[in-house]
Amino acid sequence: MPYKSAAAQLKEALRLRTEPLGIAYLTDLAALPKSRRPSQVFGKKVTICQGVTMARIYGWSVGLTREDLICIPGMLAFGFTPAADPILELAQLFCEVGFNREMGPALKEVESLPRFAPEEIAAIYLSPLERLALDPEVIAVWGNPAQMMRLIQAANFGLGEQATGDFSGKVECASYLLAPFRTGKVTVSIPGMGDRIFSMTQDDEMVTSFPAAHLEPILEGLQEAGRKIGARYPITVYQNFTPAFPPPYEERAKKWGII
Repeated sequence: MPYKSAAAQLKEALRLRTEPLGIAYLTDLAALPKSRRPSQVFGKKVTICQGVTMARIYGWSVGLTREDLICIPGMLAFGFTPAADPILELAQLFCEVGFNREMGPALKEVESLPRFAPEEIAAIYLSPLERLALDPEVIAVWGNPAQMMRLIQAANFGLGEQATGDFSGKVECASYLLAPFRTGKVTVSIPGMGDRIFSMTQDDEMVTSFPAAHLEPILEGLQEAGRKIGARYPITVYQNFTPAFPPPYEERAKKWGII
């Protein structure tokens, strides 16, 4: 797949503010392509969503391993802790910080999260589409709701199925990075608190992500979905009407024969 061309098509059709990313999961650390590791570049541990921001805003190719990370919820979801029971640990954490009132609902929520088993992967590779060093497994695109609407329409046109939603308001990195890898579906996510606190995700930003194998039909959908009625982004507004004005304006318009 010519990813550089695909990135240009996505950015042009959606007027994206940040880079669309390709994401790959590596079971062998030695296979990680040349990339910036936060622990090496900054000498600091970061969150997974900070690595995402470095990739989509700085335009870096970023590699994340256990040694680069400090976010416990994200590390539990991605299998980067030695916890014997990551599900139980994350459910307890949700209760302790007040996201869940009781363990029952917390366990049910955590069990529904997409996740990796402990040590299932050795590294996450995040890179702008236009500079990928290997084929990605997931592609993720950030934008405002109107931009995501067009991408969802494109996916529906190209794939013939509706997008799925994954909304918990926390540990959303697992939703937008991992859910399409596990389910094979287009996934719409609302970034959680970690994204907004640590990675500076903006209030109006959402994420749509999908298996990389879906890229070609989605690009076709961006060109074709709603084309017959002029659907595109920025959204075209309707202008074929005469506006009504308050009485003082209308009185003068009548007085001067304008209406």
